[in-house]
Amino acid sequence: MSHLVGDASEEHARPEALVAIKRRHPWRMLAAIIIVVLAALFIYDSAFNRPVYNWPEVGKYLFDQRIITAIGYTLQLTVYSMVIAIVLGVLLAVMRQSPNPVVKAVSWVYLWVFRGTPVYVQLTFWGLITVVYKTITIGIPFTEAFVTLTTKDFLSYFTLAVIGLALNEAAYMAEIVRAGLLAVDKGQDEAATALGLGWWHTMTRVVLPQAMRVIIPPTGNEVISMLKTTSLVAAVPFIGELFTRSRDIAGVTYQPVPMLIVASVWYLVVTSILMVGQYYLERHFAKGVEARTDVQKPTVETQSIGVVGELPEADGPAGAGLGGGR
Repeated sequence: MSHLVGDASEEHARPEALVAIKRRHPWRMLAAIIIVVLAALFIYDSAFNRPVYNWPEVGKYLFDQRIITAIGYTLQLTVYSMVIAIVLGVLLAVMRQSPNPVVKAVSWVYLWVFRGTPVYVQLTFWGLITVVYKTITIGIPFTEAFVTLTTKDFLSYFTLAVIGLALNEAAYMAEIVRAGLLAVDKGQDEAATALGLGWWHTMTRVVLPQAMRVIIPPTGNEVISMLKTTSLVAAVPFIGELFTRSRDIAGVTYQPVPMLIVASVWYLVVTSILMVGQYYLERHFAKGVEARTDVQKPTVETQSIGVVGELPEADGPAGAGLGGGR
């Protein structure tokens, strides 16, 4: 009888299997079909109905030696400018957090000037720097100069382009780094102070390493933006980068649209590579943040575990006692 009651209770307690019905989204499917059809029509129209694109001309100059050399200059401008901008941006952000009011004011004025004026205007100014400052003298003020240097001798247009891009980007990197520093809990400063660390060591060894998780994503975006901003260095004027070189070729062939496509293809290729690198870099600095340990599960069902030393049931009230006597 007890077995029948037990079987009935188990069947009653066992829940029925749920049948999940997937929700349908007809409008979403319709929108996807329309987008795919429009994209296919655009690709077909561009390939067969627009002779101005001149795809044979695109293929002719896609791997042209002048274009490949220009890509090299573009990458050099991007790398050199970003390295200088990151170092200077970190320094400016740390200066903004400094308790020294003079240091903080210098950093604020720098950001105010370089963020408040267009980058094209700044590059044009740097192109005229050899006219404004024809010579640079080194010596004691109000005495005869020790050394006099002619700016044209050691400042090429490439160098001026790197300086202009780096100084402008440093202002934006400073705000990115400062946002990362502010994202670190204030208790980290207090803990470092309790350990006897000074302000500089606290900032460089405690706060800044933790802020990297916040700094890396926007920095990757700035690198990609810098790659495209190099197209403005013609204001210096430096004419060796990708966009200016493709425009010069178009001025000879009278085919501006194919050369624009060539430049766009290479910009997309390099940008895609940078995006992949940014993804892995973000994942590296995000270690330990998104990871969650799995909930520990029992190795056996709890219902099958019995009590150690459990005595068999005995008839009558005497069997209900604990231990039942020996």
